[in-house]
Amino acid sequence: MRKLFFIIISLVIATSSFAQKQTKKERRDQNRKRIDALIKEEEEGVIVYKKHTVYGGKLINNGYGAFIEIGKMKTPKKGMLYQLEISEYKSLKEEKQSNLYNYSTPFIFGKLNFFYPVKLGMQQQILFGNKSNKNGVSITGNYGGGLSVGLLRPYYVQLGATGNYVKYESADSAKFLDPSAISAGPGFSKGWSDLTVTPGAYLKTALRFDYGSYNEIVSALEVGISADFYSKKIPLMVHETQKQFFFTGYVAILFGRRK
Repeated sequence: MRKLFFIIISLVIATSSFAQKQTKKERRDQNRKRIDALIKEEEEGVIVYKKHTVYGGKLINNGYGAFIEIGKMKTPKKGMLYQLEISEYKSLKEEKQSNLYNYSTPFIFGKLNFFYPVKLGMQQQILFGNKSNKNGVSITGNYGGGLSVGLLRPYYVQLGATGNYVKYESADSAKFLDPSAISAGPGFSKGWSDLTVTPGAYLKTALRFDYGSYNEIVSALEVGISADFYSKKIPLMVHETQKQFFFTGYVAILFGRRK
């Protein structure tokens, strides 16, 4: 009876070990097939995926920004891009100054507000050309638009005589326009309690150049233009015409993964 018991136990262990080996072998075979398929696609320069998640930073002709994007393929040549972006737009007339008698934070004379557009939108993506080989570049175009919320944070300056921080529409606004009375600009914490919101919309189109060597990895450069329209004029500088419409160009670098 004892011998029979040990025989049964041995058979169970052997069967379990064999099953585990088979499972590991199947996994290795599946992984090898997946790698072989990716290598073939890369050699042919074909990018095939169901979705991707991309992060990026951009330089705009009047500022800078960052964004996150989720893309979903509908056909081998078309897909949809869903984007969330935050930027800072600046006036081209901005110029930092410092008080000659005070080595504190520089200030921008005449600046009224920091302007942060927050955009949520979607774009149609079209494949223009796949990679000729794994070291090539694929080219896609996208166009679309969405909603934009303009966040305005008042610009404060510090007065040398009192040390108080004032903004343009305060009781001391006359001193706001006297550079000799200003000792420093605002820190990052100033103005958030006075934040105002201006709704708007935007349209965007761009070309994207994907130069990544591996199809699972997104490495790309994007060049595009954007047109933003807001429900009211955006005050950026005192001695500057306020605008509701912003036409901008940008260059962005993107990185992420495909599945």
